Amino acid sequence: MPRPQKPRLICQLPDHKNYGPYNHSGLEIKTIVLLLDELETIRLIDFEGCNQEEAANQMNVARTTIQRIYGEARKKIADSLINGKQIIIEGGEYILCNKNCEKCSKSKRFRKIND
Repeated sequence: MPRPQKPRLICQLPDHKNYGPYNHSGLEIKTIVLLLDELETIRLIDFEGCNQEEAANQMNVARTTIQRIYGEARKKIADSLINGKQIIIEGGEYILCNKNCEKCSKSKRFRKIND
């Protein structure tokens, strides 16, 4: 029997949940579901510039878990770009933290920049 999945800590829900090609032909476009924890991993590593260890600490999971989630997310995004599939962002085992938590305040996304 596998261990129960540990919920991942994510800092924010996405503003947009659908991405993909515009349907000119009227034919049905295939879709891929990108889980919220996969999006958070992409945000932390690719957008925020965190390494895998920092992303794992922020999401409250092991580094090996982040590595696996990151690999799965990149495959889904590549499949969408190469094969013209729509990405729908939803689901997954996650806990939404508030923006005042210690981990979010250390994130570049919520840091105030002094002018």
